[in-house]
Amino acid sequence: MSIREKKKQKTKQAILDAAITLFSSKGFDNTSIEELAKFAGIGKGTVYSYFQTKADIIHAFCDYELEQIHMKMMKKINMDAPILEQMLTIYMSEFNHVTRNREFGRIFMRSAVFPDENDVQTNLEIDDKYFQLFFPILERAKKRGELRDEIELLHITAHFYGLYILIVSAWYTGRIKTDEVASSMELLFSQALEGLQPKT
Repeated sequence: MSIREKKKQKTKQAILDAAITLFSSKGFDNTSIEELAKFAGIGKGTVYSYFQTKADIIHAFCDYELEQIHMKMMKKINMDAPILEQMLTIYMSEFNHVTRNREFGRIFMRSAVFPDENDVQTNLEIDDKYFQLFFPILERAKKRGELRDEIELLHITAHFYGLYILIVSAWYTGRIKTDEVASSMELLFSQALEGLQPKT
């Protein structure tokens, strides 16, 4: 990577870090691009050269999240491990990433689950990246006989993602504590998998 590319990456990360802090403390709607620029130590025009709107910053966070999950997968996941182990590694990584800042995580999840009308296309593109990440894992699980062949990959992904959203919501409402998240997720995922396994 060239020095110029490294500088651009550093500037982009500074904007994302500023957004996480300010969106969390002041709220998404009450934070201006000018405040973001000042907090990041750059000019307002520089922010616009990376992101046209504040919503674009949220989407960039989504992309960053997927990159982090993918990197963790490459480092930590045994691709031949049971599907339950792989799903727990992925979704615990996602949970830890999203909730490291409680308020920003709330804004991010709202944007991901209930996108604004103007952001639907961008969210669909992010969904496609998500599917590209998950589908090969699920295909391998099918070949190992861990998942039923007749269930579409999209529907299997929906099972896991729906349960993940439930866990995050329960954490935000205080129904489960942080140290209970992993065990709760394992329980729900295990129960789902029992209904997805081939009939013997």
